[in-house]
Amino acid sequence: MVLDPDEAIVADDYHTAGEPFRIVDLGEMQGDTVLDRRSWAIQNLDDHRRFLCHEPRGHADMYGGMVVPPDDPDGDIGIVFFHKDGFSTACGHGTIAITTWAIDTGRIAAPENGEVEVVVDVPSGRLSTVAHMVEGRVASVRFTNVPSFVSATGLTVDTSFGPVTADVSFGGAFYASVAIDDLGLAATADRVDDLITLGRAVKAALGDHPSVVHPTDDRLSGLYGTIIHETLGEDPLQERNVTIFADGQVDRSPCGSGTSARLALLHHHGRIVPGAPFQNHGVAGDRFTGRIIELTDAGVVTSIEGSAHKHASATFHLDPHDPIGLGFVFR
Repeated sequence: MVLDPDEAIVADDYHTAGEPFRIVDLGEMQGDTVLDRRSWAIQNLDDHRRFLCHEPRGHADMYGGMVVPPDDPDGDIGIVFFHKDGFSTACGHGTIAITTWAIDTGRIAAPENGEVEVVVDVPSGRLSTVAHMVEGRVASVRFTNVPSFVSATGLTVDTSFGPVTADVSFGGAFYASVAIDDLGLAATADRVDDLITLGRAVKAALGDHPSVVHPTDDRLSGLYGTIIHETLGEDPLQERNVTIFADGQVDRSPCGSGTSARLALLHHHGRIVPGAPFQNHGVAGDRFTGRIIELTDAGVVTSIEGSAHKHASATFHLDPHDPIGLGFVFR
C-alpha cells in the first residue's frame, strides 16, 4: 500500500520537447548523495514509482522525478529519476524540467530577463544549468553534463531488420547508437512500433556487454537504451532520433543524456568539432541544441539546451477499495 485513505501525493506535470516529467516530493530519503538516495528509493519507493507511472494515473511511457536535497550546500536541488520500469541514472529532459520547476515554484530566485544558474545533483553527478529568462518565464535551460565517452564501436547485432551496427557511449547512462539511414526505417512516429522492436533487440543483445560497465561506479552500469538515429543535414549537423529505453519506452524528446552520448560518438568519428552546434530532433517535433564545450581525459563535456513547459498539477489518492491498486501497463 502506497497511501493511507487520508493521504495524497501532489504532482506537477511538465513536458520537455513532448516527453513527460512528473515532479513529486515524497519527503526524506536515506543517503548522503542523490546516487545513494536512488539506491534507497529502489528498495523502498518502488510502489510509489508504480503508483505514479502506471495507468490510470500514468502510461507505458511515463517519466518523473522525486525531489531530494542536493549532495552538499554548493548544490541547489537534487532529483531521483524514475520511469515505468525503474529508476534511471541520468535524464536530460528531466534536468531541464526540474530547473524550470525550481524557478516556477520560487525555490530559485530569477530575474525577469537574463540568465540564472541552478546547480542540479542527479544520480550520475552534478550538473550546472543556466535558465534563460524572458519576461519572467523560463524560455530555455542549458545544462552542462558529466563527461561523455565512447566505450565500443562497430558491434554487430542481428535483428529482424537484418544485421545492424551499434556504437556504445555514455552520457550519464549507457546508450547503443544505431544509424538507420540505409535500413529502410525512419525515426518518425508512424514507425514507432518497428523502432521499439529494433530498440529492444539491440538492448537484449548488448545489455550485458563489457562496454556498458562503468569504469568507476557499478551503479551507473548497464545499457539504458538504444538511440535509433538518422541524419537530416550536415551544416549545421542535424539528426532525428527515437530513443527506446527501459523496456520499450519511447522518448518523445531528442533525449538529453542521449544527445551527450551522441556527441561523444560524433566527435570520435570526426563529424563534429568542439563549439559547433548539433541540432538533435525528437519524434514529437521539438529539438535540443548540443555542443562539445571541453575535451578532457574523462571524455567530452557537453552542453544541451531545450525548453520545458508545465501542463498540469494533480493530487493523487489511492482508494483502499480500488481493485486496480497500484495500476497496470499494457506494454
